[in-house]
Amino acid sequence: MGERFTLETMQTGQGSCPARVYSGDTLLNPPPVVLHLHGGSFVGGSIAAGERVAKALAAAGAIVISPEYSSACLNPFPAALDVTYSMLSSMRARCPQFAHKKSMLFIAGEEAGGNIAAGVALMARDQFLTDLKGQILLSPMLDPCLATASFRKYCPETSVQSIAEGWQRYLGECGGFTHPYAAPAHCTRLAGLVPALILTSEECPMRDETAAYADRLRQAGVSVQSQILPGRAGWIPQNTVNAETWAAQEETITGIFSRFFQQAGAKPAEMTMR
Repeated sequence: MGERFTLETMQTGQGSCPARVYSGDTLLNPPPVVLHLHGGSFVGGSIAAGERVAKALAAAGAIVISPEYSSACLNPFPAALDVTYSMLSSMRARCPQFAHKKSMLFIAGEEAGGNIAAGVALMARDQFLTDLKGQILLSPMLDPCLATASFRKYCPETSVQSIAEGWQRYLGECGGFTHPYAAPAHCTRLAGLVPALILTSEECPMRDETAAYADRLRQAGVSVQSQILPGRAGWIPQNTVNAETWAAQEETITGIFSRFFQQAGAKPAEMTMR
């Protein structure tokens, strides 16, 4: 694939944040702009760790902005959420720089990045950020209880402690557990959210909480597309999958991303806007 990236600096309202901007050889028209958040269990990860998903989003025809927001996660909630929301809310003004003034905005993330993406979508609804048109969540960390059957079965013993410590650091000592933006699995008010694309895999620790969140969004009247892919999720930073497995997953999720963007209103590259 012909994805490439450039380096940018994003303003967050609390300083600046380095970011990579990915684009592919073929863009949708107008190209969606996606703010993408990598995983890392709130305490690690990097832009490079999220490169697989960023490239798949770019291959689907979007302009993808992946900020290095990890340092904000080292502070308790809501630091990372506030930094991300600040970037998202300022992206409309920067769309002509990245894409087109008519480009739609999306928020995306995997694992811990999926948690923050879900929280930002809730925050955007409550603060009437109408520019946001969709949320893309891949195996998001939504439930700090870590008690689902899939978590017990598929989370490696070597990762359980680091994930628990990541949640503890992120939630802090000020009741973050009870805040719907911090633990979306426990949010009781989900109506009015932007359309969601939610992906997980059969052998993913976050499979059950991801599927449950998709069901609850549907029950709240939110437009949801969800899918459980076979095998292990190659987009989770801790997972190692061979090149052949990831190539198949990448082709699948690239197609899913592209259809989601087009259903939101973007048109195939060969079609022109009038």
